[in-house]
Amino acid sequence: MEEARRLDADDDLAGFRERFHIPASPSGADSVYLCGNSLGLQPRDTETIVAALLEDWRRYGVDGHFRGEHPWMPYHEQFAEPLAILTGARTAEVVCMNTLTVNLHLMMVSFYQPTAERYRLMIEKPAFPSDRYAAESQVRYHGLDPADALIEVGPRDGESTIREEDILETIEAAGESIALVMLPGVQYYSGQCFDMGTITAAARTRGCRVGWDLAHAVGNVSLSLHDWGADFAIWCNYKYLNGGPGAIGGCFVHERHAHDSGLPRFAGWWGHDKATRFRMGPEFAPSPGAEGWQLSNPPIFSMAPLIPALDLFVEAGMDRLTTKSRRLTGWLEELLKARLSDDIEILTPASPERRGCQLSLRLRAGRDVFERLTAAGVIVDWREPDVIRAAPVPLYNSFEDVCRFVAQLEEATS
Repeated sequence: MEEARRLDADDDLAGFRERFHIPASPSGADSVYLCGNSLGLQPRDTETIVAALLEDWRRYGVDGHFRGEHPWMPYHEQFAEPLAILTGARTAEVVCMNTLTVNLHLMMVSFYQPTAERYRLMIEKPAFPSDRYAAESQVRYHGLDPADALIEVGPRDGESTIREEDILETIEAAGESIALVMLPGVQYYSGQCFDMGTITAAARTRGCRVGWDLAHAVGNVSLSLHDWGADFAIWCNYKYLNGGPGAIGGCFVHERHAHDSGLPRFAGWWGHDKATRFRMGPEFAPSPGAEGWQLSNPPIFSMAPLIPALDLFVEAGMDRLTTKSRRLTGWLEELLKARLSDDIEILTPASPERRGCQLSLRLRAGRDVFERLTAAGVIVDWREPDVIRAAPVPLYNSFEDVCRFVAQLEEATS
């Protein structure tokens, strides 16, 4: 523990922890919260911002669309700059709207357009269930058989992660038949981070469109969506971005599609060109950029918690966060290997370039270990049949958290 405290004393990001609410353990002390990969913690400024919105609604009624510190009419526009910074995009390429799977469907309406020759949709195996449900339902919607049209690339027998060479070889071999490659930036179960730039380039060379699910990547790893050239990306804002349970999602559409009004899309009035939106005409004229995929006016109370959350990310900087993340996760890996190598298997890649802050741990003792951790005030999550996911998040987790987690895990497995 002394080493952990020394590392925390030398951490120039340590002060950010005090700007979050840390859930209490059964003893009343701070819990060891390593579950930001599932739901991020609440920034302390969130309550003030939401309360101010309630006050504006009380004071102004409908005029709150145009009055108050943050009028509701242009409310969503304030998120473009910080999200562009976090995703390596341009401001016109990103927008907050809907939720993750809704946005995935909207993007596939536009970018999965199968033809007789190019009709297949490539995902990873096992994909997060909602992604697979969406992909299979889109294939069926187009009258295709998923057994033929859905390509799933998974780990080889006896392995826990997907070899990128297998992804690239599949794209090379089947590329002429693939309409869309849709993969996660960070795989939810294993924590594996893919080389998004290389995969995107390979797929586009073969004429495929490319989309990324960044639910476990945004706010976790460095991203360069514009330069990589993916057609679209989607993400949720409630994991590493700390936007609150069920928070509004995010979407990226590359600027080369910004003015393509011929792209098929499901349209809604908030996606209409802002200059003429309130003429209420029957003809849809999309706003340029990602905003043109919006449907309804945004849910202001769902968006509000993102303001302090994104402010913290911009203040901390992804370069510093990534540096700390590698130190924090690397130290967790080192302690686990030194003290628990007989009790767990780390599924997540060892290379820092191929993971974020999540480590997925296969337990030899089973779910009882997870239950003991929970009773001891350690908050991680369980994935059937035998995996704990632990994510030391650099914005609010400490080296002491890592040390306490390993000590509790050692006790729970003994």
